[in-house]
Amino acid sequence: MTLAKIVYASMTGNTEEIADIVAEALENLNIEVEINECTQVDPEDFEDADICVVATYTYGDGELPDEIVDFYEELQEIDLSGKTYGVCGSGDTFYDEFCKSVDDFDAVFTKIGATKGADSVKVDLAAEEEDIQKLEAFAKKLAEAVK
Repeated sequence: MTLAKIVYASMTGNTEEIADIVAEALENLNIEVEINECTQVDPEDFEDADICVVATYTYGDGELPDEIVDFYEELQEIDLSGKTYGVCGSGDTFYDEFCKSVDDFDAVFTKIGATKGADSVKVDLAAEEEDIQKLEAFAKKLAEAVK
């Protein structure tokens, strides 16, 4: 069975909800899903997965959340060639660097050899109906990329 691992960082619960939406959509497509908060796992855990997903929020003026910095730095040290990835997350359009952490992770996955399975999804604050549809489409594209 295809395995997707989702790692998330969430301060207010918005990004955890985004990760849960993606997880549920993948499960509905008969994909096994493991979902973990970023301080509970290591990037090497992605080596066992077919689909690697990071859901992160962006802090302040485009900074990575403190709790995901170690994961981000360690992720750059592994090789995920042959793996499919996707990145999603939340931010606040009030800031100039909207969802920059999503872009940062996207760049790292490309650098370490993973193949982009779906375009990144950026959510302004909390996921609303239109965002949920985008996240479900994101999950579907990821699933199709590994079949």
